[in-house]
Amino acid sequence: MESGLLQNTFVYLLAAVVTVPIIQRLGLGGVLGYLVAGISIGPWGLGLVRDVQDILHISELGVVLLLFLIGLELEPTRLWTMRRAIFGGGSMQVLVVSAALFGAALAAGFGWKSGLIAALGLSLSSTAIALASLQERNLMATPAGSAGFSILLFQDIAAIPMIAIVPLLGVTAVAVADDIPGWFKAVQVVGVIGALIAVGRTLLRPVMRVIARTGMREIFTAFALLLVIGIGLLMQQVGMSMALGTFIAGVLLADSEYRRALEADLEPFKGLLLGLFFMAVGMTVDFGVLLAQPLRVLSMLAGFLALKAAILYALGSRLGVPQRQRPLFAILLSQGSEFAFVVFGAAAAAKVFDRETAALLVLVVALSLVATPLLLLLYDKLLAPRLQAQHKRQQDEVEPREGHVIIAGFGRFGQIVGRLLNANKVQLTVLDHDPDQVDLLRRFGLEVFYGDATRLDLLHAAGAGKARALVVAVDDVADSLKLVEVAREAFPDLLILARARNVSHYYDLLDRGVTLIERETFEASLRLGREVLHQLGFGAYLARETAMRFRVHNLASLLKVYPHYKDQEQLVSMSRQARDELEKMFASDIEAMKKEPPGRGW
Repeated sequence: MESGLLQNTFVYLLAAVVTVPIIQRLGLGGVLGYLVAGISIGPWGLGLVRDVQDILHISELGVVLLLFLIGLELEPTRLWTMRRAIFGGGSMQVLVVSAALFGAALAAGFGWKSGLIAALGLSLSSTAIALASLQERNLMATPAGSAGFSILLFQDIAAIPMIAIVPLLGVTAVAVADDIPGWFKAVQVVGVIGALIAVGRTLLRPVMRVIARTGMREIFTAFALLLVIGIGLLMQQVGMSMALGTFIAGVLLADSEYRRALEADLEPFKGLLLGLFFMAVGMTVDFGVLLAQPLRVLSMLAGFLALKAAILYALGSRLGVPQRQRPLFAILLSQGSEFAFVVFGAAAAAKVFDRETAALLVLVVALSLVATPLLLLLYDKLLAPRLQAQHKRQQDEVEPREGHVIIAGFGRFGQIVGRLLNANKVQLTVLDHDPDQVDLLRRFGLEVFYGDATRLDLLHAAGAGKARALVVAVDDVADSLKLVEVAREAFPDLLILARARNVSHYYDLLDRGVTLIERETFEASLRLGREVLHQLGFGAYLARETAMRFRVHNLASLLKVYPHYKDQEQLVSMSRQARDELEKMFASDIEAMKKEPPGRGW
C-alpha cells in the first residue's frame, strides 16, 4: 500500500514536471498544463492512475487553501464594503444564468426536475480556474477581477442550498430527511459561523503567539494546515462549503500580525494541491461518452459556454465592468464548477436523473474546464488586439502655446518634475499615451493631453517650436529615443532634458546629443546611502561629502567609458580600472575618517 502511494505520487509529480512547463512554454497557461497532465495519466490516457475520485477529494484541499489565502488578503471592513457586489451581483448572475439554462434544458427534452438541477449546477463557475487565471493575469484589483471574485464567493455560498434541495426532488427524499427540522439545521449553521468568528477573534491569535514563541517553523506550518483542515471539516459536518469556512477564517486573520507568515507557509501547499486538483479534473473526463455521442456532447458544450458567456457579458454593465474588460470577464466565468460534480453526483444518487445523464453533464463540465484556457488563449491572440484597436482613443487637440515646458510621459517620474514646475508657476503642456491616466489627472485640474509624443504632428500642435524645454520622461526606452530623434531633427534649438532608465539608455541619449540626463534611480539611491551613513553615526557633513565624492567619481567613470562602450573588451578593462580607482578613493576616505571623529560636521 505504501508502495502504491509512493508510485502514484511519483506519477503525479512526473506528469506535472514534464507536461506543465511544455504547455506553459507554448503560451497556453499552467492550468491547461495540469489538465493535460491529468488526461495523459488518467483512465483514457496511459491508464497509470485509476482511483480518480479519491484523488479528486484530496485535491479539493487546494481550492480550500486558495480561498483561505484570498481571505487573508481581505480585511473584514473591506469585505463588508463588498456585500452589495457579493449578494447583489452574485445572486443576479446565478438567477439569470439558471433561468436561461433551465429554459434551454426544457427545450432539449429534460424533465423539470432534472432540468432545474442541471441549470443550477451549470450556473456555477470554477473558483479554482477563474481565481487562478485572475491572479496569473494580475486582474484581481481590476473591476472585472472584483466583480468576478464577488460572484465566485456568492456561488460558493449558493452551492450549499443547491446540494441540499437535490434529495427533496428525488425518490430518496424521505430517507434523507433524517427527522432533523430545516430550521434546526439553519440555526446550527449560524451557530457554527458565529462560534468560528468568536474563536477567531479571541483565541486564535494567543494560540499562534504561543506557537510562534517556540521558534519551530515546522510546528507553525503544521498549525496553519491544522487550522485550515479543521475548519473545513467542521463546516462540512454542518453541510457548509469547506472553502467558504476557510475563507471566513482567512478574513478573520487578515489584520493579524501572523498573516504574512501564514501566507508564506501555505502558498507551496496551495500550489501543489491546486495543480493536483486540475490533474484530477483531467482524469475525470470520460471520453467514452464523448466517443459514443460526439455531436451531442460538443453541441451541449458549445451551447452552454456561448449562452453563459453571453449572459455574463450582458451583466457586466450592471456589475460595473468596463466594456473593454467584459469579453474577458465573460470567458473567465463561462465554464462549469467543481461543485457541479458534487451536485450531479447527488442528483444521480437521488435518482433525479439517471447515471447516463449525470455522466453526460459531468463530461460537459470537465470539457468546459479544459476549454477555458484555450478560450483565453484565443482571446489574447485574436480578440484582445481588435478590442484595443477599437477602443483606442483619438489624439487630443492641443492649443499652441509659447514659453512653456513640454513633459512627455506623466508617470511616477514625470509627475514629480511636473508638480515641481507647476508649484513654481511654470506653464506646462503634458503629453501621455495612457487614456485612464489622462482622465485621472484632468480631474485634479492638470492640463494633460492624450497622444503619442513621438508623433511630429503632436509636437508641432503642442508648440514645441516655441517651448522653453522638452522633458522626456516616457517609460519605454525605444519611445524615449525615438522622441529625442524626432525632436532633435525638427526642433534643433529646443532644450531637451531626459530621464535614463539605465546606463545603456544613458549612453544612447548621449549618442543623440542629449547632455542633460538624469538616471531615474541613481540620485534616490545615493541619497538613501547618505542617510544610512548618517544613521550609522557619520556626521551629516561627512556623510554628504562621501556621497558627493561617489557621485562625482561615478559620473566621471560613465563619461570616461562612453567613447568605448560599444567595445566590449575595452569596456571590461575600463570597468575594472574604475573599480580600482573607487577602491583607492574609499581607502583614502577611511584614512581621513580616522582623523575625524564620526560625529563631527553639521
